[in-house]
Amino acid sequence: MNTKSIASSNFSRRNFLGLTAAAAAVPLLAACGGGSASGGGGSKGEIKFWDMPWGTPAYNTAAQKLVDSYAPAEGKAKASYQIIQWNNFYQTFSSAIASKTGPAVSTGGGFQAFQFEQQGQIAYADGAIELLKKNGQFDDFLPGVLDPFKSDKGYVAVPWQLDMRMFWYRKSLFEKAGVELPKDWPTMLEAGKALKKIGAFGFMTGSGSGNNYGNHTMIMMMVNNGGGVWTKDGQLDLMNDRNVEAMEFVLEMRSAGLIDPACLGYTTDNMSAQWKDKKAGFGLFQVGVPARVGDTSGDLLVADPITGPHGDKATIVFPNNIMMYKNTPSQESSDAFLADYLGKIKDLWKQGLMNSIPVFKSITETPEFTNDANNVKIVKEWQPIAKTFASQGTTLNANLAALDGGQALNQFTQTILSGQADAKTALKTFEDGLKSVIKS
Repeated sequence: MNTKSIASSNFSRRNFLGLTAAAAAVPLLAACGGGSASGGGGSKGEIKFWDMPWGTPAYNTAAQKLVDSYAPAEGKAKASYQIIQWNNFYQTFSSAIASKTGPAVSTGGGFQAFQFEQQGQIAYADGAIELLKKNGQFDDFLPGVLDPFKSDKGYVAVPWQLDMRMFWYRKSLFEKAGVELPKDWPTMLEAGKALKKIGAFGFMTGSGSGNNYGNHTMIMMMVNNGGGVWTKDGQLDLMNDRNVEAMEFVLEMRSAGLIDPACLGYTTDNMSAQWKDKKAGFGLFQVGVPARVGDTSGDLLVADPITGPHGDKATIVFPNNIMMYKNTPSQESSDAFLADYLGKIKDLWKQGLMNSIPVFKSITETPEFTNDANNVKIVKEWQPIAKTFASQGTTLNANLAALDGGQALNQFTQTILSGQADAKTALKTFEDGLKSVIKS
């Protein structure tokens, strides 16, 4: 990765905003009736591919070239490319799908496919998966990345990039503090106290406007302790003992002064500034932190995964995906285009345009990817232990949109980081807030 791959601080997380407004729009769209395969999804028989701004404008330019290069087999429709902005994106999709002027294939919100699946608008991707098997690319997926998209009716979507969270540290601060890199929760507390003595924070996070890293930190600590928001079958399970223990530990770190009190108002840019100014010594962040904060000295490094009190190791991952819709000139054409596009996306990483982890092993082995040792460590040590927001379950669903970035999670994070309530009280309020917005 290089600095040109780092775009606006919002790009890497826009795909997983809570979509609370989107949830309200679901009944309206559902009332419009399901899509058909009678000629929508493109003008003049084209496969309309809608894509989001996943990076700088250079990303969309490169992605359009991949689409323009598509040469369909005889009898298959050609493809066209359109950029859809993140601002009000769900409403854009909803309106277009309701009027049968929407795409046949698209990227978009992380849980968007599951929301539209509930409304009967999604075309399952089993046909595309079969094509990937025929061309050998199916076996190229990193372990476990397809599993969250498999439903009892078929693959709801196909992942193409991973927005992962991992702990980072500044090597020089650990050396100055004379403390070892944390391996578990007790040594994370010990390291944080040592960093505090030299004026650095040992658990950097943020929960200001538009910043979801605080939310991610809360869920990551739960799953790192073998907990999570849901049971294995998708029922709410916030009050389990592992979650309580995790939040008690976060509160302990807060009481010890290891979390910046100002983090409640930190945007992602504020967090980046803390890392750049050597005020942050350890904390959860995204892929590509050195380039993001403008420090490629080799001092900012991916830490080792942390072992929880019961031997668990885990982090969270948001698998960005490409979905298909029933309103298409031809489902076979949609399948063929998607398989072809997935076969070409390596060029996006080779050009340094992506600030995420690819889902294909072959891309993670390219020189352009492996020349960053942090990338290699993420794929080797963090990706195998990554869990989605569905944890303790494994299958994604539409209810996760109400969790991710929603008010219940935002308020919970603020409560914990400000120490306004004990762990059980905060979790109970969080649970009650989620119950009011999820579908049983």
